[in-house]
Amino acid sequence: MKKFEMAGQLFKSDTSIGANIREAQNAESKADFIHKFKIDAKEIDETECRIELCKGSNHYPDPEKELFEDLKLINKV
Repeated sequence: MKKFEMAGQLFKSDTSIGANIREAQNAESKADFIHKFKIDAKEIDETECRIELCKGSNHYPDPEKELFEDLKLINKV
């Protein structure tokens, strides 16, 4: 694995959360809105998984508990 591969993957899944929320605001229907938020829930789960992997690795800094709390808050939206 390349040195910054995990950081890049974490960045992509993390930043897509906001992008998906923004897309949901422009949904064409209620079903489209729900679909976009379901995609967002998957991205939140993926981001949380990557943070947990970083936490268990000696090669990455231990993420703050705060990050998990922020994800939980975003997921409640």
